[in-house]
Amino acid sequence: MTGQSVAGRTARPSGARRVRAAASALLALGLVAGLAACTDDPLAEQYRAGDNKGFVAADGFTVNEIPPAERTDPVEFEGVLDTGGTTSSADYAGEVLVVNFWYAQCAPCRVEAPVLAAADEAFAGQDVAFLGVNLYDGAAASRAFADKHGVAYPSALASEDGAIKLAFAGETPLNAVPVTLVLDKEGRVAARLIGQIEDASILETLVRETLEES
Repeated sequence: MTGQSVAGRTARPSGARRVRAAASALLALGLVAGLAACTDDPLAEQYRAGDNKGFVAADGFTVNEIPPAERTDPVEFEGVLDTGGTTSSADYAGEVLVVNFWYAQCAPCRVEAPVLAAADEAFAGQDVAFLGVNLYDGAAASRAFADKHGVAYPSALASEDGAIKLAFAGETPLNAVPVTLVLDKEGRVAARLIGQIEDASILETLVRETLEES
């Protein structure tokens, strides 16, 4: 209690307690202001709603699952691959597609790469595909990274054709990487993972749940 009766008078909070109370009020205001600044971010909106569709870790890693009824239109894209040739969304029709946005000098991307490679291998032979989207590098640097970190799947090169970035721009922020999307069999975004994935099981669970959807 803030005040206690002492000889018929109400004791006033000590100076230290008044400082703590003021600090708590300022912190609360800061949190409200911070959330208000993110009103245009659908991930922040879902997190504030408390509907259990979003997860935000202490390090900022964010997972956002989207129920089928709330998913937007399929993402249609095309791009130039670092392995040669081109790819498009039509190549993955009927498959769950994991799209990872990265570039070679991104430190979290380097740490995350073996995790993605392990998840890719875990779904070998199933209706699941992985595609990287390299935001800045050329083909040689992109393949050198893949070879070094054991990544078997190709990456589309935004440096060769920026249209692939535009195709996904409305689905997730690309100003900071790594970012990973799970697309359902219809090509709609079913989950977003923003930040470095530290454990393959997180991604594998999301992919498995999307794969099992009727």
